[in-house]
Amino acid sequence: FGALLDELDIPMPAHGIARSGAQALEVADAIGYPVMVRPSYVLGGRAMAVVDDSDALHAYMEEAVSVAMEKAILVDQFLEDAFEVDVDAVCDGTRVVIGGVMQHIEEAGIHSGDSACVLPPYKISNYHMTIIREYTQQLGLALGVRGLMNVQYAIKDDIVYVLEVNPRASRTVPFVSKATGVPLAKLAAQVMAGHTLDDLGFRAEPVVDGFFVKEAVLPWKKFTGIDALLGPEMRSTGEVMGHAARFGHAFAKSQMGAYTPLPQTGGVLITVNDFDKGSALKLSRDLHRLGFAIYATPGTAAFIGRAGVPVETVAKAIAGAEGYTTLDAMRDGKIQLIINTPLGPDSREDGAKIRQLATRMEIPLITTLSAAQAAVNGIRAMREQELTVRSLQTHYAAASAAAAGVRA
Repeated sequence: FGALLDELDIPMPAHGIARSGAQALEVADAIGYPVMVRPSYVLGGRAMAVVDDSDALHAYMEEAVSVAMEKAILVDQFLEDAFEVDVDAVCDGTRVVIGGVMQHIEEAGIHSGDSACVLPPYKISNYHMTIIREYTQQLGLALGVRGLMNVQYAIKDDIVYVLEVNPRASRTVPFVSKATGVPLAKLAAQVMAGHTLDDLGFRAEPVVDGFFVKEAVLPWKKFTGIDALLGPEMRSTGEVMGHAARFGHAFAKSQMGAYTPLPQTGGVLITVNDFDKGSALKLSRDLHRLGFAIYATPGTAAFIGRAGVPVETVAKAIAGAEGYTTLDAMRDGKIQLIINTPLGPDSREDGAKIRQLATRMEIPLITTLSAAQAAVNGIRAMREQELTVRSLQTHYAAASAAAAGVRA
């Protein structure tokens, strides 16, 4: 596959294959940390991890042997702070038609099955969209796909990378089909039976009215002992969809459907790692302007406070901690939303306790900054205009009537 991408001049992250711990360390040193590691031939991100150094990689390799057995371990460059994009397309061997382009709301490193996504993308330039469409066309034809194809991309430093191509139906196909009203699985089956896309009248990427947001339903309430921290291994057990003319409203609806409705008032607990403090400052300002009380752990509170944002400091819930802690504030009903991005042993200890209590108390919990910003958009949108609801059937009828008017 790497040779094909080289031939097509399509970028992909640096990568290698290892069959032993020594080989994995050698490959990772050549690529540079952090790296994404996973056994080949597994689904749902099973045993997939992001490792930051050689010690973590050595520990991973010792554990991965029990999962991978005789299979190889794939080692890929991890694109930090990249945004991922999913594309579902139908190919008939001579033509490729895109069904939908979806942007992940969480940053790269969260499994696509656990990440929220939006159709159409809300933060991708026309330049990058053009490249994504061109690469999808090239890949479908070069691989000779007949039927459905899913391509996963990542955008970092103005470069569009191909992460993987799957010549099959993806879990996003039902979402795209509901959003567009186009039965992609039916069309793909007919193509596989010998029809062409021209025969079926599917000649162009569907135009989407408004925004559709897919959100994962996560089983934290059923498995309360599990740390509710998203990562490369898939944990979701279902999906919901929200639609609206504005992205914020669509995101807010998706959170309602996933049983984590966004609060309109109250307090927000912010506890983030050092790398995220700059972005957390903007979030705290936005939330303060929306009328929320801001609570934060000492390091985050000091950073936010120096910028003039009113904040109440709460201690981390770690061994030996004194004073009023994050858990105390949660139990006292002061916290209606939690933004937590841990890094390092102390923050992970405190963060794990926060996340477990949040699950038990059913307090909305967000563990990535991009999802937190989407939540702010949702809260602001609901403040500015009440949510409205209509059936998909009504939506399709209105979209068809509008399209007919354009054609006329």
